Amino acid sequence: MAADYYEVLGVSRDVSAAELKKAYRRLAMKYHPDRNGGDDSAQDRFKEIQKAYEVLKDPEKRATYDRYGEAGVSGMGGGPQDFGDINDIFGDIFGDIFGGGRRRQRQQSRRGQDLRYELSVELEDAIRGVTKEIQIPTLGSCQRCHGSGSSSGQHEVCATCGGQGQVRMQQGIFSVQQTCPNCGGSGQTIKDPCLDCNGSGQIRETKTLEVQIPAGVDTGDRIRLAGEGAAGGQGGPAGDLYVDIIVSAHPLFEREGDDLFCEVPIPMTTAALGGELKVPTLGGSVMLKVPAGTQSGKLFRLKGKGVQSVRSRSVGDLLCRVSVETPVNLTREQKSLLEEFQTISGQGGGHHPESQGWADKVKGFFDRMGL
Repeated sequence: MAADYYEVLGVSRDVSAAELKKAYRRLAMKYHPDRNGGDDSAQDRFKEIQKAYEVLKDPEKRATYDRYGEAGVSGMGGGPQDFGDINDIFGDIFGDIFGGGRRRQRQQSRRGQDLRYELSVELEDAIRGVTKEIQIPTLGSCQRCHGSGSSSGQHEVCATCGGQGQVRMQQGIFSVQQTCPNCGGSGQTIKDPCLDCNGSGQIRETKTLEVQIPAGVDTGDRIRLAGEGAAGGQGGPAGDLYVDIIVSAHPLFEREGDDLFCEVPIPMTTAALGGELKVPTLGGSVMLKVPAGTQSGKLFRLKGKGVQSVRSRSVGDLLCRVSVETPVNLTREQKSLLEEFQTISGQGGGHHPESQGWADKVKGFFDRMGL
């Protein structure tokens, strides 16, 4: 009784072409005579697998087989002619996985490399936006040979790979394809290399570019300049240039997202009695009201005085952190007045609540430690 080709390959009758091929590869690798040391049963099984696959992989033969069975395809060349090379099976598998394979077409040209450039900008320029001129070392297309690498513009088929751009390395039953070392995968060689670029099609040059920096950029933002990277090989397209923004440290402001932080020193008297301070913002100075009894470290928020985001119309805030400054280089009169203030302050409570609270915590700690 004739075997059912679908059962031979272990697949259903509605199997897709991709699943059919996958099932064949798995069984072919298992029963191939090269892997079974002359086992007659494995050889017979392999013939059966190959015969079934030769019919079912062809849509026309498969339709005939589905309708009439093995008798319908017996005269259509369904039987295998030989065992085939096990390396062909490996080659197909590796080709599917890595995008290669025996039928991979070589590329005549290669895209140039992308380049990266770090650009430092002042905070003011990052906030307002600015145009910067930069100079970058790069590989440009050779003008003499127009990027072809050949003085005459002609190329020859690579003798090593026969123009395929790939060579096969054989190790036992394994066969792995690699990029041809002679032509670099192009499949062509140059008989008369260009004198300016020595056949590479590229020359080193310094390129001057203008970079438009939009308002609101911050450290870590990246600007892409299409086609301004390294020139492509064999006349291929150039890569891109990526400009990474680094905002320099500022003497007054620190930026966090769209907010700005500013440290503002205030006299001890202003902190105690209250008053007004002139503080800088991106739009000019503004007056900041300091209430009486302000402690060092207090944060004041000025709404809408930060940075407008490069990605939206939202504007951050300016946060001013006050730092109460202790007076230095006191005159005798100033010292006398402070000593008098100290004496007076010691006679009544409630003038230094933070100090008193800290002292209470210390006393509680010593009591718990038995000290």
